[in-house]
Parts: sequence; structure tokens; C-alpha cells
Amino acid sequence: MARKHVNLGRAPAKVDLPSKVCEACRRPFTWRRRWARDWASVRYCSDRCRDGRP
Repeated sequence: MARKHVNLGRAPAKVDLPSKVCEACRRPFTWRRRWARDWASVRYCSDRCRDGRP
């Protein structure tokens, strides 16, 4: 049986990506490609945390 996803050296392993702690829920989250341009200003892990919903 073949694997669905095989990292062929195109992307770093998830453990090698930078991570931060969310200011709202205090859970760790890792870098995402859509945050590449503004990773320094990312403070929350999701829209829910950013909006301040409990």
C-alpha cells in the first residue's frame, strides 16, 4: 500500500517549522504558508481566538 503523502524534500518537516503560543488560548501553533509574509505579527492561532470569543 502506497502512502498518500510523501515528503520528497520540497517542504520542511512539521517539527522543523517555527512555532508560537497563542495569546488567547495559550496553545502552541506552527507556521503556515499563508502567514509567510507577516509571521512576525501573527499573535493568534485562529479567527476564534482573535475575535476574543470564549
